[in-house]
Amino acid sequence: MNELLKELSNAPGVSGFEGNIRDIMKRELKDHTDEIEIDNLGNIIVIKKGDENGKKIMLAAHMDEIGLMVKHIDKKGFINFTKIGGINDQMLMNQEVYIHSDDGRKVLGVIGAKPPHKMKAAEKKKVVEHEKMFIDIGASGKEEAGEMVGIGNPITIKHDFSELKGSIVTGKAFDNRVGCYVLIETMKRVKSDSTIYGVGTVQEEVGLKGARTSAFKINPDMAIALDVTIAGDHPGIKEEEAPAKINGGPAIILTDASGRGLITHPEVKKLLIEVAEEENISYQLEVGDGGTTDATAIHLTREGIPTGVLSVPARYIHTPVEVVSLDDIENTIKLLVAVLEKV
Repeated sequence: MNELLKELSNAPGVSGFEGNIRDIMKRELKDHTDEIEIDNLGNIIVIKKGDENGKKIMLAAHMDEIGLMVKHIDKKGFINFTKIGGINDQMLMNQEVYIHSDDGRKVLGVIGAKPPHKMKAAEKKKVVEHEKMFIDIGASGKEEAGEMVGIGNPITIKHDFSELKGSIVTGKAFDNRVGCYVLIETMKRVKSDSTIYGVGTVQEEVGLKGARTSAFKINPDMAIALDVTIAGDHPGIKEEEAPAKINGGPAIILTDASGRGLITHPEVKKLLIEVAEEENISYQLEVGDGGTTDATAIHLTREGIPTGVLSVPARYIHTPVEVVSLDDIENTIKLLVAVLEKV
């Protein structure tokens, strides 16, 4: 597990630039599925055929990660950037980054800002806004910087996958390379009478875009989105704010975004819970009031698609040091395979 998850986590794939992740998924699944298609928006759709009269079930895991993009290069060669997806400004300060050039090079840079020694007392108490930060790539001026990177190049935080203790690992982009890993392993293992469509979706972090177009194309009878959810089992957060815990098993999402996103279809909810109990797989239930997932776009497609979400609990989501449990990942795969084979 570790090597593939490490590869997925370390690979760059900012929203709109998911090609590296798509290539990994294609390589891993080409010998385990019947068809593979890349659609017009860049989603990868892998198909494992079941009975001719069986159900069509869609699994969706978004391939993209939050990141940055080159916006402007000033006359001294420093780079201004914009954020792609939901990033907390304080997380960016003093990070090392890679700017991914059009010709495939990784250009190393560091995010800087006015040093605290030159800040007024009031400034020191505030989070530095990303508009006041810049990236230093060591260029001598605008011309040299322009030879290294270009406007519109995506930027990722430089951070590598690492093992902590036991089954606990940390890395960047676990949101949602963990979901991609779950999808890959499920497609390898599942044997179902239903036809399973595994979709690596694009641009989830900036509007659930790939899920919307792929669901319209497939028009499944049921769908399950695969993602991560906030694990609140650490200092600074109350249990009622984020009840999911690391090593507590997969989280079955009942509602997200206070119902503005997905309210899980009752039959899908019943199926997920019943199978988890039948298979003696620990699970957690979550009613969320924050973000949402690809499921929100999927369940409103065409005439409506019964949809649910399985999520792996993750600490420190939307930072370069997200933390998950390999045991939770494995139990999510086991539950999903059992659900698909029961349908």
